[in-house]
Amino acid sequence: MNNLATRILSSSSLPTPSLVASLSSFLSHRLIITSHRQQTFVRHVSTGVPELTKDRYKDVKRGNYTKLDKDHIDFFKRLLGDHRVITDSEECSGFNVDWIKSVRGYSQCVLKPKSTIEVSKILSFCNANKLAVCPQGGNTGLVGGSVPVFDEVIITTSLMNTISSLDDISGIAVLEAGCILENVENYVNEKGFMMPLDLGAKGSCHIGGNVSTNAGGLRLLRYGNLHGSVLGLEVVKANGEILDLLSTLKKDNTGYHLKHLFIGSEGTLGFITKIAIQCPPKPKALNVAYLGVNSFEDILKTFKMAKSNLGEILSSFELIDEKSLDVVSTYYGMKSPIGIYPFYILIETQGSNLAHDEEKMNLFLEKVMNEGIVLNGTVTNEDSKMKSIWALRERITEGLLCDGYVFKYDLSYPVKEFYAIVEDLRERLKDPEVFRICGYGHVGDGNIHLNICLKEFSQEILKKIEPYVYEFTSARKGSVSAEHGVGFRKPKYIHYSKSEAAISLMKDLKKVLDPNNILNPYKVLPQ
Repeated sequence: MNNLATRILSSSSLPTPSLVASLSSFLSHRLIITSHRQQTFVRHVSTGVPELTKDRYKDVKRGNYTKLDKDHIDFFKRLLGDHRVITDSEECSGFNVDWIKSVRGYSQCVLKPKSTIEVSKILSFCNANKLAVCPQGGNTGLVGGSVPVFDEVIITTSLMNTISSLDDISGIAVLEAGCILENVENYVNEKGFMMPLDLGAKGSCHIGGNVSTNAGGLRLLRYGNLHGSVLGLEVVKANGEILDLLSTLKKDNTGYHLKHLFIGSEGTLGFITKIAIQCPPKPKALNVAYLGVNSFEDILKTFKMAKSNLGEILSSFELIDEKSLDVVSTYYGMKSPIGIYPFYILIETQGSNLAHDEEKMNLFLEKVMNEGIVLNGTVTNEDSKMKSIWALRERITEGLLCDGYVFKYDLSYPVKEFYAIVEDLRERLKDPEVFRICGYGHVGDGNIHLNICLKEFSQEILKKIEPYVYEFTSARKGSVSAEHGVGFRKPKYIHYSKSEAAISLMKDLKKVLDPNNILNPYKVLPQ
């Protein structure tokens, strides 16, 4: 049978008639089939461009760097050729603006190296001439970390996109930093493996950028973060020295684990050029459930029961509130397949035995519905329907940009505090300019994506949100950045999550690895 819940109804261990009635209601809604995601993640939704970062954020001052001149451009052209050195202002403009159009630099030069050696020569030259640089991958970041603040030279990894190898026994893949995540996933899928990382932006984000920001994604609950999946790196230091940390061993306790310095450092300590990553086996059994509940308390109860009943096959547990779902309904015509509820839960399981996984899912659904925690839902293992359900979750970020200007916050809390910031801000921000405050994200790892929408950027609203949202987070022992990094937007707030001693040590590491501070300046660490 196609629908998993239908198999519950036909089970020989069918429970009470009341549960049969509940499950009949549970199955009474038809899924709307839509595409899983666009071929390329939309980079710019709204028209126009934001004002320059230096004008919007007047407290940030340009460092004492050399101004780019003709001699510098000539060197880059001798190294890369004319066609891989972009100096036309119109062509450069797309590289200067972040995806959500919150920041804009004014770089006059974009470089497109094809190899680690070329990156090495570029950085050696820039370091010697004190030219600031901005590493850039797919530019899908949400904290302004992937675009210049002033006139930094942009180095894009777009032409460094070779999958070097995939071991068909261990599942370890070696990739260049510019490989698009979805392309890598398609490649390893054909070989019987999967990427441990899955993002809504997978159609255009680069694996090097994922590692540089320690991206979390939709299945961190099952596969952990990239500190565990990445086995080795090749990194170019600020002075051009190539650091070979490209181990493909699962166990290697020879001294300091230097790779961890660069995972999540957002290009401020070194330029990642290659990655060795552990790919788990592709699951043979997949199931997705989409459930409607009345309250956040019911979400917590469902999560607790999911961990207990689904155990090792639970791969995702996502929350979507009603106002978040309204985004994809309004702008993309994608309706909830189960009607309207205050909250929705998206659960995914991955395993190796279909019958075993279905039995576990059946028992879980029976329990949450018998106890009245889940009000309605649908569950499926059909590929097209699973993609349709995931699309409801994945296109929220993109759809929010259609609202106008969005203040986006990527925060993590103890799970019991997960949704409190949304409720608090709805009371705090009664301004008519603010027409949507919503939250969605990864309940499984405590990471909520908070969004405050208004028609256009407002300094007055920003002052009401920051630093309040970070003070609120710190008071609850949360993190001001769960998975998107610190970038340009959060350095002055990092102290809400890190001690003075920790920040001081980070600055010391930066001085050792990048004494001229040319690598992605104005990012991560407070000036």
